[in-house]
Amino acid sequence: MQLALPNIITNLTVPLLGMADFALMGHLKANSAIYVGAIALGTTIFNVLYMSLGFLRMGTSGFTAQAFGAKNKQNISLGLQRSLLVAFLLAFGLILFQYPIQWLAFKLLDGSQEVKNLARQYFYIRILAAPATLALYSFYGWFLGMQNAKIPMVIAIVVNSVNIVLNFVFVYAFHMTSNGVALASVIAQYSGLTLAFIFVKAKYKPYAKLLSRKIIMQKEGIMAFFRLNGDIFIRTLLLLFALSFFTSQSARLGNNTLAVNSLLFQFFFFFSYFADGFAYAGEALTGKAKGLQSKDLLRQTIRHLFLWGLAIALLTSLIYWGGLKYFMQVMTNNPEILNLAKNYYLWVVFLPLTSLAAFIWDGVYVGVTASKAMRNTMIIASVFVFLPAFYLGFPYLQNNGLWLALHLFMISRGVSMWIIAPKTVYV
Repeated sequence: MQLALPNIITNLTVPLLGMADFALMGHLKANSAIYVGAIALGTTIFNVLYMSLGFLRMGTSGFTAQAFGAKNKQNISLGLQRSLLVAFLLAFGLILFQYPIQWLAFKLLDGSQEVKNLARQYFYIRILAAPATLALYSFYGWFLGMQNAKIPMVIAIVVNSVNIVLNFVFVYAFHMTSNGVALASVIAQYSGLTLAFIFVKAKYKPYAKLLSRKIIMQKEGIMAFFRLNGDIFIRTLLLLFALSFFTSQSARLGNNTLAVNSLLFQFFFFFSYFADGFAYAGEALTGKAKGLQSKDLLRQTIRHLFLWGLAIALLTSLIYWGGLKYFMQVMTNNPEILNLAKNYYLWVVFLPLTSLAAFIWDGVYVGVTASKAMRNTMIIASVFVFLPAFYLGFPYLQNNGLWLALHLFMISRGVSMWIIAPKTVYV
């Protein structure tokens, strides 16, 4: 729990921020559904962009944790410096190609023209935070690989606190809407990046010394870096496809259904970031165990992760069962949205239980760098479970069919990783 608890706190700041964004838009006096929809579409685009590049955190975490367990100082430094180099290059590419990116995104995403116009404005502002956002992925993964979850926790708290305060300032003091939410995010991300550099210089000065370009660009190391991260990239793209597909199909059902699903989905994100606290701890601990070549420590770590995770999932489902109605009233005061949302509460209540195993196993697979197996299980879950479930169920169940497909997707991910674990994790 020494690693898991700070990770949980770190992760919970993210959905809380998302909830604050949606709540601000949900309580606007005029056209709240349109502004909620704009944030939903804009956030979906950045989820695809940034989460698809989540290998910057996951690959860095697993690589660094194994170097830490093996006490290889040069590889520890390489873990951060290679990751930051790739992060800044990718961020430059996102900004350079922002116009074709947004054009393609809004071709693929459904929604009314008014919602799309506001979401496009949100996109052009928030894309400016790309260098800070991607670099923070690298820093978070590296700190975690160093078995230090407290520094990412502090950075995340600062970033999201700044973000929430600026949200209120821009929306209520300057009368901005979704554009104010985007601007707040940009400023907050750069404040976090500055803090990350300060922490490395202050606490990890021996590793802050810049290695030679020859060492950083060593062919064998670079190939290993991209092999690992290429598998994670494909896995993450498929995950994001499923989540983005969920939002896009919600939009086809109208602005109110899009708003309802977007608000309810925040509670799934809330639990997912909670569960990822254990998954991130699993990355660090299983990576360290692999570096130490200790199978007993690896098995013990996985067992504890699932015990704690199950307890948290049960507690979360009970809280949702009794409190979801009241939580939604905090998110919006729109009576049409609140009445429609009641039909889908049970799907949210059971999501922690059906998705827990997928989150925990993700962390384990990243820690032992079994990226190829993690990629293959995601292909099975998305292509052979999620899409067939949706196309078979949606014509008859409509929005309920969409939620059912999401549950089956999460269950199949956890089950498939559990089945192949003896040949991929415990070797």
